[in-house]
Parts: sequence; C-alpha cells; structure tokens
Amino acid sequence: MHPDDTIAALASAPGHAARGIIRISGPATVSVLESFFTPSGRTTEEISRPSTARTAWCYPGALQIDGLGRPLAVDLHLWPNRRSFTGQPLAELHVVSSPPILEAVLSDVFARGVRPAEPGEFTLRAFLAGRIDLAQAEAVLGVIDAGDDRELQTALDQLAGGLSSQIARLRGDLLDLLADLEAGLDFADEAIEFVSHAALVGRLGLARDDVAELFDRAGKRMRPSARPRVVLAGPPNAGKSTLFNVLAETSAALVSEAAGTTRDYLSADVTLGGMSLSLVDTAGSEQEAEGIGREAQKLGRKQIDEADLVVWCEPADESFASSSGDQGPASGERILPVATKSDLRDAGDNEGSRLAVSARSGEGLLELVSAIVDRLTRPAAGARQLLGTTAARSYDSLRGAQAALERALAIAQSESQHDLVALEVREALDELGKIAGLVYTDDILDRIFSRFCIGK
Repeated sequence: MHPDDTIAALASAPGHAARGIIRISGPATVSVLESFFTPSGRTTEEISRPSTARTAWCYPGALQIDGLGRPLAVDLHLWPNRRSFTGQPLAELHVVSSPPILEAVLSDVFARGVRPAEPGEFTLRAFLAGRIDLAQAEAVLGVIDAGDDRELQTALDQLAGGLSSQIARLRGDLLDLLADLEAGLDFADEAIEFVSHAALVGRLGLARDDVAELFDRAGKRMRPSARPRVVLAGPPNAGKSTLFNVLAETSAALVSEAAGTTRDYLSADVTLGGMSLSLVDTAGSEQEAEGIGREAQKLGRKQIDEADLVVWCEPADESFASSSGDQGPASGERILPVATKSDLRDAGDNEGSRLAVSARSGEGLLELVSAIVDRLTRPAAGARQLLGTTAARSYDSLRGAQAALERALAIAQSESQHDLVALEVREALDELGKIAGLVYTDDILDRIFSRFCIGK
C-alpha cells in the first residue's frame, strides 16, 4: 500500500438498498471526478476550485458510466482539501445500492487509474495523517464488529478519544517531568532545583498508579470471553444456586438446604434483558474455612475480583451483616446488594437498599435483570473500558511502562542520580507511545488493519 495512490472501494454494506456509497481518496480524487461527473446547475470547474470557507461540499448530479446507457443520478460529497478523514482529498459517491450499478461505477473509476483499496486502507491513511491515533483506529473496527449496545458504547468511547486522552495526559505529565529532570542535569553544578525530591517521588507515584490502573483494565479485557462477568456471591445457604438456575434456565447448580453445598464455581453464558453475559455461581463466603472449603473460598474471591458486577446475596430474613461474619465486599458500582428468599421474610420487613428477590416465587426477578443491565451499561466513574483488541496489543506496553516507572520511583526514593530516573522515564514514554501509535512498526500496522473490511 502506498499512501500517495488514489484508491476507491465500496464503503457501504453490499446488497440491495436505497443507497450505496463508493469512497475515493487520494491526490487525483478531484481530477477523476471532473472526468465523469456532471453537477446539476453548476460548472465542473466549481468542483476543482471550491471556496476554501467550507470543509465539505455536496453536489447533486450525474455520472457518465460506460455500459449503463444513460446518466446515473448521484449525490457527490466532496472534501477537496486535506481536512478530510484521510487527510487527503476525499469523495463519496451516493447512488442507488444495486450490485450491478455499484460494480459498473467501481469498474469505471478503476479504469481511470484509481487503485482498489486494501482492507482498512482509508482508516490507515487517517492514522498516518494524524487525524486519529492507533487506539482510535482500532475503535473503528470495534464499532463495526460490536455485538451489542455495551460493546458499541465501548468502541464509541474509545473512538471519541477516551483512552487516547488518558494516554496523552500521562505522556504530557511525564514529558514535563523529564524536562525538569534534564534541566536539573544541565545545571547540576549550580544551586538550582527544578524539581524537589518530594515532588519527584509524588509525580512518579501518580504516574505509576495511573499506568497500573490501565494495566489492570487491559488484563481483565484479555480473558477468553468478551462478555461482561456477573458473579453471584454471599454467605452460605443464601439461595445463590437457586437464583443461578432460574436466571440461567438450567438445573446445573446443585441446590440443598444444607449450607456449603457449592464447593466450586459454576459459569453459564446467558442473555438477560437483551445483553449477553457470563453468570457465575460461587461458594458461600466464609471467614474461616479448612481444606476443600478454603480452596473454594480462594476460587470465589478470584471470581469476585475479576467480575464486572457482583450480585451480593443475603437472605431476606437475616440482617445485611451475615451471621457468618463476612460483611461482604465494599459498596460501589460493582456491587449490587440483593435480599434473596424474599418469600420467607415477615410482612412489613424493610430491606433498605437491597433489592428483594425470590427465585421460587419470581418476586423481583424482572427488577433484578433490569438492575444488572443498568449497572453493566452505566459508565464507571472516571474510568473507560478498553476494546479487547486494544487491550491485547497494549498489554505488554503497559506492563513495560509500569515496570519502568516502578524502577524510576525506587531510584528516586533512594535519592540516587536523576540521570537514572530520566532514563526510566524515557522508557515509560516509549512504551506509552506504542499504545497511541507514536512509536510503531509496519508489522503492527499490518496486524491491525488487515482485520478491517475493504472500504473502511
């Protein structure tokens, strides 16, 4: 692929529809249009010399296509300068989406010296022109491949610059710190302090914590299932397995009146409220357990740590602080407190902030499903999700940046030479630059854009 070629491809879905879109990008875009497009009520010269006051133009008109026998009605959307998505002259031909017509238009365009676009080449040009960074380019594919509203919102957030702005802020802070360090090294023989020891340690610590949080999010997104993970947790005999069976529409979980029946965790892929998710039933949470019970507790805690949402179940006929002595996880957006076995509670009992649910009578099940979907689609305060593809690509870079900042912090705390701290800060900057695409190789670009469809 050569970025100075003029390329074209079908940019809309194939098949019959009211409108199909053919996209053209490259230096020869305008001259190609002049050769076979006739605007309605305008001269062709107006296309080649449009007013610079506007970025984009729309011209209704007609195409003269060999083999069609008559002019083809078309709407031309034109970005004649470098302020387009690709950073080049860009045009879209909007015609009726009939496969024979689209093929005829593309064949005519290719006959005029335009090359067929490769997969993802339009988005690649946007990246190379600096219109978007690498994380945003991956988000374009994420929007196309989104399987539900949650995946679509994650991709749109990343496309809008959610991750990019966080990386840019981190790199900006580290660049400022590096400038202070190197200024201090330049004036090492003079009594000038550009950054104090306390400020250096504090700024490195904040950067390390931000990168560690991103690294943790990337690790969670790299698990085999891309579905959000909802974990049923709580004290023994709280009705978790019965609730699991009802929500999963199965009888896979063993149910008994005896406490501690569940010793392992059980997972099922379910659809609740139109959302696909993984539902996990865990062993009852206990403070003191021995043997197999202790291992079950470890597995349960691991599931809770990896959960997108924890449905904390406590029987409705008991206080929220369970008799087992386990107070449950801390409250927050990841915790949904539920009062299970609500059919056994006394009339007039107040469940407070807990949602009353009975797996046997069905009370509160619809409200529970609605609450689960609401929590999973609600953006977490101050945090944005990562696309799985971005998480996989960024994982090693985030780990490298975190390790470099850990080393820089240890050196700074020991009050060693600032040149060693500066060396580690540069390493962290390089690793963060790989995520945004400021540092890249052809192999990385090939791996990312080869997954795109042609025309994007």
